Amino acid sequence: MSLGKFLKNLVEGLMALCMLGMVLAVFGNVVQRYFWGTGWVVSEELSRLLFVWLVCLSATLAFGEGKHLGFDLVTARLSGAKAAVLRWLSRGLIAVALYYLIDGSWSQVLVGMDSRSPVMNYPLALGAAGTLVMGVCMAVLLLLQSWNDLRGHTPPHGTANEGAQA
Repeated sequence: MSLGKFLKNLVEGLMALCMLGMVLAVFGNVVQRYFWGTGWVVSEELSRLLFVWLVCLSATLAFGEGKHLGFDLVTARLSGAKAAVLRWLSRGLIAVALYYLIDGSWSQVLVGMDSRSPVMNYPLALGAAGTLVMGVCMAVLLLLQSWNDLRGHTPPHGTANEGAQA
């Protein structure tokens, strides 16, 4: 099994655990409220935290597989040097956006180290860490895409796994 396949399976497993935790927390809370008139106070906070991580992991996986929503009306009709220039321009803009995402997430992690959630008392940095991990992973995938493009291994337009080939 390749490293890329292992990491993809790991992320999918973590996503499944996040979803399972959310379902158990919310469903268990509903059942407790219905039958016993009480509930788990941690249910809402736990499901919110797991949802943040689920979204961040999903976005990272989609980015690595080339499945993010994109606008390719112009680039799909180009080939050769024009397509390469637009591809590199696009990667540059993505890199700038990722820089701001990582920088802002890091600031939120630092602030969140001293703040605690009201019910579960976990550091709020744990929630902000989801976007930090997402940004760093996407930056690594962007570097891998760029490296593969420089080596001449860019997949044809519209194929998945552009970033996963390493």
